[in-house]
Amino acid sequence: MAVPTTPKSRRFGATRRSAVGLILGAPLIAGCSSLSSSFSSPFSSSEQPPTAPAGPPQQPSALGSGNVKVGLLLPLSASGNAGVAAQSMRNAAELALAEFQNPNIQLLVKDDAGTAQGAQQGAQQALDEGAEIILGPLFALSVPAAAQLARTRGVPMIAFSTDSSVAGRGVYLLSFLPESDVNRIVEYSAGTGKRSFAAFLPANAYGNVVEAAFKQAVARKGGRIVAFEKYSPGAQIQSTAATVAQGLASADALLLADDGDVLVGVADALAASGANLKRLQLLGTGLWDNPRVFGNANLQGGFYAAPDPAGFRSFSGRYRTKYGQDPVRTATLAYDSVALVAALARTQGGQRFSSEVLTNPSGFAGIDGLFRFRSDGTNERGLAVMRAAAGGGQAVVASPKSFGA
Repeated sequence: MAVPTTPKSRRFGATRRSAVGLILGAPLIAGCSSLSSSFSSPFSSSEQPPTAPAGPPQQPSALGSGNVKVGLLLPLSASGNAGVAAQSMRNAAELALAEFQNPNIQLLVKDDAGTAQGAQQGAQQALDEGAEIILGPLFALSVPAAAQLARTRGVPMIAFSTDSSVAGRGVYLLSFLPESDVNRIVEYSAGTGKRSFAAFLPANAYGNVVEAAFKQAVARKGGRIVAFEKYSPGAQIQSTAATVAQGLASADALLLADDGDVLVGVADALAASGANLKRLQLLGTGLWDNPRVFGNANLQGGFYAAPDPAGFRSFSGRYRTKYGQDPVRTATLAYDSVALVAALARTQGGQRFSSEVLTNPSGFAGIDGLFRFRSDGTNERGLAVMRAAAGGGQAVVASPKSFGA
């Protein structure tokens, strides 16, 4: 469960310590869900909300009977993958309540239908019913509408969007942010002596976020960027790859960041253009956690940053036992957010959801390892460094046990 950590790694006590063990020490598999889009790969910043709900909004419901009321906004009636992901996240929230041991919270589940208007209405209902904190919504376009109402009431939000631009005062993101991946993998590479970096990135929103983080991380580590190019999907990849290949002679590390299918095409195009990828230290983000990547000879041996897969593997087993199906990858966000607010409600008294508590620099321990919220609403995760291999990702450097490690 998501629980506060301390610099000395102290926990709540015997009762909570056993609960912590359900998550910590359990290794997390990517892609357990068969869904496509960002729901099977939550490390992507491409959010595709549905154009219209699949049907009328679902009736509001409540989970738990505690005294502390918590709003949970999910696109339950949205069409396609969004609705399926929302139901899986609702199940995960329910599972968190069941595993927490008598939590003193009640979840006010609101269907936002995947729209800004729906999120605003759901937030209003939850606030009117006494919610002290709001979890969700899932899509970036829905966050500002709900956040405006929450701020007016002085109620914080923990949203699930991967778009860091919607974070801010009182609005925290629990999602997997590309910036964390890039910072971790550049830090690792610099620690192994790499100083000359190159990057070949997609010309889209995700690529823009990765680009900014990459340039900042390299500069922070005293490195230099010797080659940098961006590509659009399709035929342009091959022609742009030829330009990149020529500039790699003085590079000792190359960052590639895209979805599995495209990433394989990019690596093959670079190899076909004469780039010696085995000479370089290939670097990647969480999007590398994909069977297509593991099966590509040009990418095998590359390093990427991601949560240790053990936590999700354990969670998936418990979820499958209870619900008879696999969870979507984003389900851990719902689980950890509910476990977190339950833990804070139990231990932090009247200040339980204050900014000082939520931005505790020691952070919290969840299914996907350590995480902490920054004052600007973004988050930092304690990520492992993984190696792409034919059989899947292999841990090269384990997830840290504390943020001071």
